[in-house]
Amino acid sequence: MLSSGNASPAGRSDSAAAKAAAYRALIADVYELAAVSRRISEADAAARDVTVAQWHVLSVLSGGSATVPDIASRLGLTRQAVQRVAGELVTAGLAERRDNPQHARSSLYRATGAGLGRLEQLIADTDASRAGAVSALSLEELNAARNTLRGVLAGLAGE
Repeated sequence: MLSSGNASPAGRSDSAAAKAAAYRALIADVYELAAVSRRISEADAAARDVTVAQWHVLSVLSGGSATVPDIASRLGLTRQAVQRVAGELVTAGLAERRDNPQHARSSLYRATGAGLGRLEQLIADTDASRAGAVSALSLEELNAARNTLRGVLAGLAGE
């Protein structure tokens, strides 16, 4: 039985318990948002002859060259899945594979001009619907939400 004080069964303060509950609710919402966003992105990608996985890998590569482990870590995917998608992008001429001077067994991938063009077109084609979906929120609210998520990520990573 709980005491009438501020401690929970695990000896945490109500503040810690409230934060843990708020964290669980946030993560549940993040998973729901990710699922809805993925369904929408799958339809958008299919209409443009790419997969969502290809779109996401191209997005990572738009920031510069990256290894399969780097891409997998950023996207939360397995290395094997990213390796398959990276190979598809290379075959389609949307990415290229290069030797990695830092690691002989981990090639570098980068988006080609065609890959960056495809990504730019995907973004251009979907920006209006994305903006419409969040039209009830201000830019400040969207940025605050992102900053909150980045703070949670940093805390989980022990930064």
